[in-house]
Amino acid sequence: MTGDSITELLQAHRNGDEQASEQLLELAYNELHQMAHRQLQYRRPGQTLNTTGLVHEAYLKLFDKAESNFNDRVHFFAVSARAMRQILVDYARKVHAEKRGGKAHRTDLHPSMISTADSPVEILDMDDALKQLQKLSPRMSQIVELRFFGGMSIEEIAAVLDLSSRTVDRDWLKAKSFLYLALAEEAR
Repeated sequence: MTGDSITELLQAHRNGDEQASEQLLELAYNELHQMAHRQLQYRRPGQTLNTTGLVHEAYLKLFDKAESNFNDRVHFFAVSARAMRQILVDYARKVHAEKRGGKAHRTDLHPSMISTADSPVEILDMDDALKQLQKLSPRMSQIVELRFFGGMSIEEIAAVLDLSSRTVDRDWLKAKSFLYLALAEEAR
């Protein structure tokens, strides 16, 4: 899969080619599936949302809108990562709401990219921590989203946000520290 092919299909879709989104799904499916797998890798047994379902829900969410304006391959995958995160948060909230008064059964995420802790981080706790970080620094929050949920490299994030790799790396380290403390506080 080349970035140019995906970028060309995104441009064709923007210009009204209805078949471009289907071709895009075929071309980007493996990478989207890997992103979804990373996000669902630490889910609890019995959860009904699977990797394929997450990919398809995210894709429908992205292309359900009248206008889907993606600049290029990297931007497309960044927005895909955000859509997957939103779906997981909505799913976790739905499961929590269905429990009504009982202990919530949440979707787990592994914090290996955020800390060295061995226990998984709950997605709702992660979402709350990201909202706190968003208030403090929208850029750092976006970097975490792209890195943790999107699986993007520092260089790819730098390209998406039009920053230097060094700035992204510095912000990533600060954001990890902030989230580690916020999640540790949440665990108490």
